[in-house]
Amino acid sequence: MTGDGDLQEQVCEAAQEEGGARVVRHRTVRKLAAANGCAIREVELAALEAGVVPWRYVRNVGTIGLDGQIKLLRSTAAVVGLGGLGGFIIEALARMGVGRLILIDGDVFEEHNFNRQLLSGEAKLGMAKAEAAARRVAEVNSAVEVAPHAAMLTRENLPQLLGGADVVVDALDRLPIRLVLQEGVQALGLPLVHGSIAGFLGQVMTIFPGDPGLRGLYGGVAGLPEQGLEAQLGVPAATPMAVAAWEAQEVVKILTGCGEPLRNRLLVMDMGSGSVDFLELE
Repeated sequence: MTGDGDLQEQVCEAAQEEGGARVVRHRTVRKLAAANGCAIREVELAALEAGVVPWRYVRNVGTIGLDGQIKLLRSTAAVVGLGGLGGFIIEALARMGVGRLILIDGDVFEEHNFNRQLLSGEAKLGMAKAEAAARRVAEVNSAVEVAPHAAMLTRENLPQLLGGADVVVDALDRLPIRLVLQEGVQALGLPLVHGSIAGFLGQVMTIFPGDPGLRGLYGGVAGLPEQGLEAQLGVPAATPMAVAAWEAQEVVKILTGCGEPLRNRLLVMDMGSGSVDFLELE
């Protein structure tokens, strides 16, 4: 295996000028990875550290910079729930270049998922959502390492499933398990990005260790209904797209330090009325 310095030299030699930037194309990245016996992500990191941008990330770098892209590639995000929210979240994180994704969901696809779940499809009826998610990430960005878990999150398996994560994303659709997730993530000392949807309504916030988060909204697990308003209002296709976009951007802000997370602030959107409001939480 070639050393980092040699790999950087190879990338620099293969770099091209595109719009005033030094870039390396994906086919070249793949060839260098194969020739050096290393992962595609290692080549991308070597390029960025040498000031050469993998062309796929050029539009990212304009916002988060070279350092931000390096941080993403070195980071691990866990997404819990791979349905309406989760599918769009992992799509965005894979395209942004988050280096490792832990994907958790014990469910399989059913017909009622078709209207809103990106990972679903008629040919995927009965397929495990974790398997479909891993396949999709591989199609989108081969530099991203995937750890799929076809299992339902529980209080008992949470520490093991979330091991190695830098940030956790709540894309669940049940209220009690959300509280369990927050408790477990805070015990691990990690930030949690929460999102939920119902009809035209959606909410997003980022919860750091020590923040009240969901407990400030719902109290404890005792007495909570299994499902919230989603069971009554349904979920049209666009609502999870919008909320997932906010959640994915919160992850990017946390991992790169670019932007201000929605900490102690609950974003509430109503796509029916076209309003977005922020509630301050104490």
